[in-house]
Amino acid sequence: MTLPASTSIPRPAAPATRRFGPVNWIGLWTLYLKEIRRFIKVATQTILAPLVTTLLFYAIFTLALGRAVQNVGGVSFPEFLGPGLIMMAMVQNAFANTSSSLVIAKIQGNIVDLVMPPLSPGELTFALAAGGLTRGLAVGITVGVVIALLTPVHIHDLFFVLFHAVAASLMLSLLGILGGLWSEKFDHIAAVTNFVITPLSFLSGAFYSAERLPGFWHTVAHFNPFFYMIDGFRYGFIGHADGSLAAGLIVLTLANLGLYALIHRLFAIGYKLRP
Repeated sequence: MTLPASTSIPRPAAPATRRFGPVNWIGLWTLYLKEIRRFIKVATQTILAPLVTTLLFYAIFTLALGRAVQNVGGVSFPEFLGPGLIMMAMVQNAFANTSSSLVIAKIQGNIVDLVMPPLSPGELTFALAAGGLTRGLAVGITVGVVIALLTPVHIHDLFFVLFHAVAASLMLSLLGILGGLWSEKFDHIAAVTNFVITPLSFLSGAFYSAERLPGFWHTVAHFNPFFYMIDGFRYGFIGHADGSLAAGLIVLTLANLGLYALIHRLFAIGYKLRP
């Protein structure tokens, strides 16, 4: 069957250019959900494993030191130990989430899926950091609930609990992005974890009071930003702090602002993301 000469087949309209406002909310939300679903899909590894590891630390230190050190900061040793272990679990997993996301994307060759969409450097930084923050808080809540079943937990100041939980998880999430951008293979990010993150976590006062340290090491401890994370977080539970609470608020706030600005710049220039 032939169509009359005067009949023309309408052409499909050309796709319209998609316009975004100051913030690409759809893209930002999509990237955030991708980060959340990535760690939820392997919850046994990302949530359950940190819980088991933290409980092992809790059991070992309680059994080994519980009788020798019965009172720290005006509370029992298990009550003193709990907040430090919760914070350590939060920050380590916040770091692991963002760093592994970037390194895996580089090794698998799908990092292009991150840099090609119409996402600004600020949107990339915010979405990735929020994903790491969410995992850190998820692990912290899970560990906190289980520890609360084993030892009495009292909240002395809710503001300090919430502020330090969010600020510390955000800081390590940003550090994870920084480490992931710098790393080109798993060995690199493992070196950052083993030689930077883990030592700073263990030397931050998670298992002991900084007041027990000798003069020189007591001073050194106050230059460790991880000390302020745990000290302020623990104060929110037991009402006792080894350092200045105001200094902790300032250190964590400035560290997060500085890291955000640095990572924003690295995304803007495509640091180790473009050939």
